[in-house]
Amino acid sequence: MAQKLKNNREKWRLYKKQTGILILADSLSGVYNETMAQKPTISFYGGAQEVTGSCYLLEAESKKILVDCGLFQGYKFADEKNKKPFPFKASEVDALVVTHAHIDHVGRIPKLYKEGFRGIIYATAPTRDLAALMLEDAHGIMEHDCRECSEEDFLYTLNDLEGALKLFHPLEYHQKERIGNVEFQFLNAGHILGSSFVKFSVEGKSIVFTGDVGAGSSVLLPSHDELRDVNILIIESAYGNRIHKHVGDKSLLLERAIEDITQKKGTLMIPVFSTERTQDILYEINEMLEHRRIPDVPVFLDSPLAIKTTEVFKRYPHLYSEDIQKKFQEHRHLFDFKHLKTTQTVEESKSINDVKPPKVILAGSGMMTGGRILHHAERYLSDPGSILLIVGWQSPGSIGRRLIDKATEVKIHGRIIPVAAEIRSIDGFSAHADEEELKDVIARTKDLLEHVFVVQGEQAAALNLVQVVKDHYGISADAPTFGEKFEI
Repeated sequence: MAQKLKNNREKWRLYKKQTGILILADSLSGVYNETMAQKPTISFYGGAQEVTGSCYLLEAESKKILVDCGLFQGYKFADEKNKKPFPFKASEVDALVVTHAHIDHVGRIPKLYKEGFRGIIYATAPTRDLAALMLEDAHGIMEHDCRECSEEDFLYTLNDLEGALKLFHPLEYHQKERIGNVEFQFLNAGHILGSSFVKFSVEGKSIVFTGDVGAGSSVLLPSHDELRDVNILIIESAYGNRIHKHVGDKSLLLERAIEDITQKKGTLMIPVFSTERTQDILYEINEMLEHRRIPDVPVFLDSPLAIKTTEVFKRYPHLYSEDIQKKFQEHRHLFDFKHLKTTQTVEESKSINDVKPPKVILAGSGMMTGGRILHHAERYLSDPGSILLIVGWQSPGSIGRRLIDKATEVKIHGRIIPVAAEIRSIDGFSAHADEEELKDVIARTKDLLEHVFVVQGEQAAALNLVQVVKDHYGISADAPTFGEKFEI
């Protein structure tokens, strides 16, 4: 059973109910009484009643192991939170274990290096390759934004990024590794290419961090590995109170959007995440064109990051589902088709405007918090003949979320843009498990479960899943808040 280590405003109050011992520690130093250090603990420094910023510190067997080190995203004070020093000493962390390459799981790794971390970074090979792309892209955006605002307060330098990338040590799925006396392995999470559950063995206990749990309806990847014999489960909850609506008909809805935009002679804009969502949709469009289910229409992949990410996908066909592997053997151009044009440079991106509709534009960022999609939205959102198709989760406060919530106007690049285009959404392309799928993960390992920590979800989603765990399975559960520490 996990024991919560409570805190007040002045100090952390660390206690153990069985003995009544009270131990005090400074809330920022991260230095704890030696008596406490004898017991394994987990501290939650991100992804705590919020979706982004995944960062968890496991202290066990005299080792400090960080699981993920992600960027906070999507709300007003995220940048301020990212810039704050870590609430632990980075130089004392022995190893970082990365579940997958999304920026809300890897985005602060160079900052960790900047603050003194020099341990090993464990990840799968695709996660290492994708993380390098994500972090290089994020650094470029950061530099651009700082120049625009005449700031020099960089989250990290290019040297920090290069130093951090040299620390990566790739592992295969199911390959067992040790950090001192702590054994762990990666299991396939089915979320994005290379994504992992991390299963630790600590003092006879099995502790699993899910990272993000893949939806069972992935276009390209196999379903996630089944979890068994888990005592402590740290599970995501992005869709902890929602059921995906369009799992079975997502391809048909995409097909209809392309057909409708062709008839309207308008522009179909699809904000995409560079990893997984882009490749899923490219594959689907390729299939539609091959089987003549949609008319020929120019498709633009207007994202340098997504273009590079697609090349990484081509390196790891053995990680595709069996059906997709067979198709890959037949022809190796799963993501390429006749009327697809990739636009790397700004000039190439601008030239899309010269192409008369109908046309389809895939561009980042997926939550419309930046990137080239904003330039297209600025141009076409006011056009009643155009369609904006949302295919992924949208953070609170993002332009994408406001459009889903039926905003009649949005502010882009300082301009108020009236919304006349049709706004559609398809839930089924989500790479996240929904509430029913998350419940299934828990149910399959419930017999040995002692405690469930629900993370990486908005407060309502996280608390809903906590209540489900308690009510359905009779297992103790918590949705930790930032900085909370629990003894295992």
